[in-house]
Amino acid sequence: MTHDQTATSADGTSIAWSRSGIGQRAGPAVVLVHGITESAASFDPVVARLVDHHDVITLDLRGHGESGEAAHYDLASMAGDVVAVVAEAGLTDGVGAPGVHLVGHSLGGAVVSAVGAVLPVASVVDIDQSLQLGAFKSDLVAAEPMLRDPEQYRFVVGAMFEAMSGPMLSGDERGRIGALRRSDHDVILGVWDLLLTSPEEEIEATVDAALAGYLDHPTPYLALFGLDPGDGYAAWLAGRIPGSVVELWPDHGHYPHLVDPDRFVERLHDFWGD
Repeated sequence: MTHDQTATSADGTSIAWSRSGIGQRAGPAVVLVHGITESAASFDPVVARLVDHHDVITLDLRGHGESGEAAHYDLASMAGDVVAVVAEAGLTDGVGAPGVHLVGHSLGGAVVSAVGAVLPVASVVDIDQSLQLGAFKSDLVAAEPMLRDPEQYRFVVGAMFEAMSGPMLSGDERGRIGALRRSDHDVILGVWDLLLTSPEEEIEATVDAALAGYLDHPTPYLALFGLDPGDGYAAWLAGRIPGSVVELWPDHGHYPHLVDPDRFVERLHDFWGD
């Protein structure tokens, strides 16, 4: 995918984005946000199933795809990338974005969750991204020496995603997603810096602060997993995002939306009340 538009994030980073589908309309637009090392093109099968009925916005987060590099790759900065695109697309009224459905996968799921806490959006869908980020810390710390090695980090990242892909993702989709990867060392370390360098209590406090806005404005929120986030996750999430729904598609792995994009888009329409 080659984007035809750019927005400028608050810190000056250039963010590439595109609009497809039926154009601006009265109903909510859909904003799709990809995962770490990937790009907007990862959502192509989903976009193809949405464009006949929705105004669809896709973007590349900073340090990914066609977007610019930056000094910071933390959650707040990347949430700012999405806010900038939503504004540039004309989907805000100067106060918020009530006409926007946010959908994010992996890193993108954490990003849209942070955006939904600060903008009064129509809904948020998080695909296979637990927000209990501290639970991921031990896995990363164990691999930290290799992750910090410029010669080895790609092997760690590749093995990680291969293990998470699950048994149901087709070989064609594995190859397509793999070809999209932009495994920039500084970006990967920047995204995971909080997990690599901070104690779990600080990570938890950062997440709680990022989600605090949901307590002030109820927002329809769906967390859809292909990898089980654990028995206590639904209660943990509901304590931070009241009314949130957690759903598991067993054996679908890290890419449930690409294992069965027809089912996924049907689930979106059902969740949105279309």
